[in-house]
Amino acid sequence: MAFMFLRESVRTYRERDPAARSTLEVLLCYPGLHAIMWHRLAHAFWRLGLRLPARMISHLGRWLTGIEIHPGAIIGRRLVIDHGMGVVIGETAEIGDDVYLYHQVTLGGTSLSHGKRHPTVGSNVIVGAGAKILGAITIGDGARVGANAVVIEPVPAGTTVVGVPARPVERRRKKVEFDAYGTPCDGMIDPLLRDIESLRSELAELETRVAGLARPASEQRATTNSPTL
Repeated sequence: MAFMFLRESVRTYRERDPAARSTLEVLLCYPGLHAIMWHRLAHAFWRLGLRLPARMISHLGRWLTGIEIHPGAIIGRRLVIDHGMGVVIGETAEIGDDVYLYHQVTLGGTSLSHGKRHPTVGSNVIVGAGAKILGAITIGDGARVGANAVVIEPVPAGTTVVGVPARPVERRRKKVEFDAYGTPCDGMIDPLLRDIESLRSELAELETRVAGLARPASEQRATTNSPTL
């Protein structure tokens, strides 16, 4: 089982990272893969009720990789953590299959309760560098979270969100493709920019109307003040 997990994970890294030139390179030089391996071991201890050894193993993995994954977190198959430094995954976080996380991603909690307080990330999700997903919210399958986005509300399946706080963006390109850093660089319509352009058009129209109303009044004053012969 462990060998199958490792072989599957290495193949996924090689498929998704053009910089990965060999299986040996991935095994030796990819901290994201190492972090997942440490987590698998820590999570096994956690499920057995051996909480302190699980936390110690997790801490060792964090020290070696710079990636912090709580041993209680549930992680699906073929997770890719690209670069990885600064990634934090909380205790009650759940991650589906074929998820892609970049560096400095946080799956954090916003509650002091002991229940579910971290995000649930569906399958085939991409989370860009520096993104923060906070609270017991759900990120639907196939969603994209842009770099440095702060997500505090659920994201429907297949939706792309960007910004602080994160908001959905329209996609001209309907076909689902890999979006580096979770941020589509083309075929995207930012709703904020669209609204700003709409406000600019309305303002220009109002200025034209005000100018048209002010012109007769100025002409009337000019007629009143003109000298009579």
